[in-house]
Amino acid sequence: MDLFEYMSEQKKESESPLAARLRPRTLDEVVGQQHLIGKGKMLSRMIQADRLSSVIFYGPPGTGKTTLARVIANTTSAAFCQINATSAGKKDMEDVVAKAKERLGGYGKKTILFIDEIHRFNKGQQDYLLPFVEDGTLILIGATTENPYFEVNSALLSRSMIFELKPLEQADIKVLLQRALTDSERGLGSYHAVIDEDALDFLADMAGGDARHALNAIEMAVLTTQRSADGKIHVTMEVASECIQKRVMRYDKSGDGHYDTISAFIKSMRGSDPDAAVYYLARMIRAGEDPVFIARRIMICAAEDVGNADPQALQVAVAASLAAERIGWPESQIILAQAAEYVASAPKSNTAVESITAAEKEVDASGNLPIPPYLQDAHYSHAQDLGHGIGYQYAHDYKEHYSGQQYLPDALRDASFYVPSENGHERAIRERLLRLTGNKKYETPEDLLPRDPKNSKT
Repeated sequence: MDLFEYMSEQKKESESPLAARLRPRTLDEVVGQQHLIGKGKMLSRMIQADRLSSVIFYGPPGTGKTTLARVIANTTSAAFCQINATSAGKKDMEDVVAKAKERLGGYGKKTILFIDEIHRFNKGQQDYLLPFVEDGTLILIGATTENPYFEVNSALLSRSMIFELKPLEQADIKVLLQRALTDSERGLGSYHAVIDEDALDFLADMAGGDARHALNAIEMAVLTTQRSADGKIHVTMEVASECIQKRVMRYDKSGDGHYDTISAFIKSMRGSDPDAAVYYLARMIRAGEDPVFIARRIMICAAEDVGNADPQALQVAVAASLAAERIGWPESQIILAQAAEYVASAPKSNTAVESITAAEKEVDASGNLPIPPYLQDAHYSHAQDLGHGIGYQYAHDYKEHYSGQQYLPDALRDASFYVPSENGHERAIRERLLRLTGNKKYETPEDLLPRDPKNSKT
């Protein structure tokens, strides 16, 4: 690097955003993620001993994935290369691999390749890295905001250790903000800014665990606020609220935020907690989730988890789906809230899903058993010559419109698929079936003991 290049780099560093300038250079400067880098933890031991194997850092934006990679770059004896998957192509990787082979073969020096946003690489690009990671030509550090088990090839995952970074705690964010205000070398210390305690708490809370978001806000606050009579820049609650107007939402409609939130939403309705259901509904609405998708999940829950314990639940869910589709945002959020609250508050039964699952299992096991001839179609000429329809007992000709005729194939005459629960309307269904059939399976309630966890739904 010549003098001009050096000066250019220095100017670039001094003019870079606060979050980039304040990025920790050593492990001791890193705030948060103590479950990974705390004393005696695996990752900290690997970094301190310079014995890193291929790793993937996974977590929300602003939690320190790139920071940890840069700390490794500052402490390792290996060569460190960095590319971004959004802009890099195969040619870039080929250049890195060629130089890595040269270093390893000529000097015995390892190469660490840091790939930011590795989930952006397609399958072919990820596959290209495999042999070089496997033979030790490259030590891979991948960073991704997406669940690597969804977005990274399984072969690459099997050769890497996965470290999940968590959103920073408010206390961690406050430490970073105070550091930013007092650090004169890389931070904003030369501006002599002070921040009110309530403003500090507000910024730390509204950042949503994202250090970059918080640092961008404090930088804007300091750089755009006039000095007071005392010669200092005062970051008040009013200033802070202007600089970080909206809480950061952690939600990607194709990633973890999507699946985790809809999972919590469904489980809250199933668990009869309308407060939690409407809370997760609000999170999806704020994140811009498709109302058709939300309505579809409410309908499924109404059938799967409420069923005949309250048949009205499915009607409410279907009506809400149609109404939401016709009305659109923002009014349809009220309709979806009503449906979610109804399903969450309704008595629960999963007999519908259990009965169809059991019946399908029987069909798979026994195949196409002969249908009793008296149930077969008799609406064509000479059907009776084949015995079809003969002996069928028309239910409406009997008391309570029940004949007691056998409808299952002979081999399954005693099979049981649907046993109503004791909840809600299914109690009445159970009592009616017991009265009509006298079948003892309708006499006692279901076993209410906890089921085997191995067979529980997730």
